[in-house]
Amino acid sequence: MTTTVNAVLRVAPAAPAEAAAHFRAGLAFHTDVSDVAAALGAGGDPGFVLVDSRSTEAWDQGRIPGALHLPTALVPERAGQLLDRSVPVVTYCWGPGCNGAARAALALAELGYRVKEMLGGFEYWVREGLAFETWQGREQRAPDPLTAPVDAGACGC
Repeated sequence: MTTTVNAVLRVAPAAPAEAAAHFRAGLAFHTDVSDVAAALGAGGDPGFVLVDSRSTEAWDQGRIPGALHLPTALVPERAGQLLDRSVPVVTYCWGPGCNGAARAALALAELGYRVKEMLGGFEYWVREGLAFETWQGREQRAPDPLTAPVDAGACGC
């Protein structure tokens, strides 16, 4: 009797130790909107600098309160003036369809900074119902129930 293996299991799952190493490594490179919001909202020094790597036009449309504006293209010339190499950096850009945060993180890592990328970017910050700033002041939208529990305002992961 022949058993058909579905596409999910056609390649067997990794051994638990290999899987743990893979996911641990991923967490060394990435963080998410909820964790950044919790760290920034806890009061005091969060232990990292949040960097918005988007263009000035994007920054003007909206940004995360407390973020430092450092467009990806300007990282090599301005990072040394704006950032302390002893403080970890978290980068973000528009959202999942944008790789600007990854490119900024790469540029910062190549300059000797410890860096993580915030998954979801500005899009998911807004979609999770978190406050953001524009040139007109502070704004906040209702959480998207597909991205954040309406009652909790965070992924609850």
